[in-house]
Amino acid sequence: MSTIAECMIAFVFGTAVGLLVQRSRFCNTAALRDAMMFSTYRNTKALLVAMMILTVGFTAFMTVGAGHPLDFDVGLNTFLGLFLFGLGMVLAGACTVSTWVKAAEGNVGAVWALLFTFIGMFLFSLLWSYNQWPPAPASMTGDPNPEALQAGFANARTLQEKTGIPAIVFGLIQFAVLAAIYRAIRRKEQAREKDEVSE
Repeated sequence: MSTIAECMIAFVFGTAVGLLVQRSRFCNTAALRDAMMFSTYRNTKALLVAMMILTVGFTAFMTVGAGHPLDFDVGLNTFLGLFLFGLGMVLAGACTVSTWVKAAEGNVGAVWALLFTFIGMFLFSLLWSYNQWPPAPASMTGDPNPEALQAGFANARTLQEKTGIPAIVFGLIQFAVLAAIYRAIRRKEQAREKDEVSE
């Protein structure tokens, strides 16, 4: 497939997703925040369904050698970065996707959050070669490296290459875990609905 065709497909899908996100008011931050703080699961269930579809589709592509997965090592730096990212999303009151939507709708706070997202990304790009952790690229071998606190590469394609097990198997395992979480949420909602009816 040519680069132009890939760009056109990405544009069409990106536009469709943007429209759906705007109309559904979907937000990754709200999906987790509402579940943990308010015990409401509307966005959480939507996020789980999206993850299940994406997991199976992504790992199916990896199994047949298609797709363009990112290679990155997972270590304590990853968990620290995710924690800071989550903290920033809570302070901004939205995830990156919904910040774009709110900014386009004229929300001034979202425009500021987006502006400082760009500034933060620019500053981080300047510091990357200094704060890359662990500092020695030689420690990023793709294998677990306890000395450098790295857990190795973390995507289905590299797991398939290292274990010989098709990536779709890992995808189906993850699908089952996500489905179990979805079912637990539904049981909790149904129990709450019964309590409300009995009252």
